Amino acid sequence: MAIYLYMDVHVPQSITDQLRRRGVDVLTAFEDDSQQIPDDQLLERVTQLNRVLFTQDIRFRVLAEKWQKEGKQFSGLIFGHQLGGTIGQFVKDLELIAKASEPDEWMNAVEYIPFKRSPTTG
Repeated sequence: MAIYLYMDVHVPQSITDQLRRRGVDVLTAFEDDSQQIPDDQLLERVTQLNRVLFTQDIRFRVLAEKWQKEGKQFSGLIFGHQLGGTIGQFVKDLELIAKASEPDEWMNAVEYIPFKRSPTTG
């Protein structure tokens, strides 16, 4: 089974489009009409939908890490700094995560992408 992704408003549409072309189930905050709700409510919403949130907003990452420390349940967060990688790198890493992991692996997890690649693996 794969996981389902949820894109925060800060994520470029091109990432979402490319993931969908690769068969990844993606929902955006705009499509969910949740683009203006506070971060804590959006993290709760994503958890209700059993999706893992991808964001490029550092405040969101900080909120998720706070929830980790407090033991508050959420369905997982993937953080990719806007200057940390290319759109292609984000797409490859998100596709791998979506297709190779299970929802229960993401409960209360925060992961950073892009993954660091060795010179031999590209």
